Amino acid sequence: MARENGRKLIASNKKARHDYTILKTYEAGIVLAGTEVKSLREGRASLVDAFAQERDGEIMLYGLHIAEYGYGTWTNHQPRRTRKLLLHRIEIARILEKLREGGVTLVPLSMYFSDGWAKVELALARGKKSYDKRQAIAERDANREIARELGRRLKGARRPAR
Repeated sequence: MARENGRKLIASNKKARHDYTILKTYEAGIVLAGTEVKSLREGRASLVDAFAQERDGEIMLYGLHIAEYGYGTWTNHQPRRTRKLLLHRIEIARILEKLREGGVTLVPLSMYFSDGWAKVELALARGKKSYDKRQAIAERDANREIARELGRRLKGARRPAR
């Protein structure tokens, strides 16, 4: 079988971008069982309620749901098991230093295949308050309205004179 090229998105955590302010992102590999990889290739994963924490000097991913592989037998995996993330020691040290400062959490933003390898995009994030969320929604709506008006004006300017 030929090796995959490029990036293929498996799952994304849209709610994380709404609930958190993203400070810095990291790309991490993930330790998986064979049936987990097959299930991911079918796109059967959910990052809702997933988070990462330090355990014994390593970063572990909790709450990630990878559905059982349909054709798996007794070798099938547990859907919500804890999975180890693969990062360089220096990156782990930097992440742990930021996490110990407080008020910051480690959240998975997306999961994808990069050149055939399963990867997780992690983010150091700070939780938003409800007024921050309202402000972000109002800003997004204002930008959308500006873009609409700009589009209307451009369309009006391009009309041929009769």
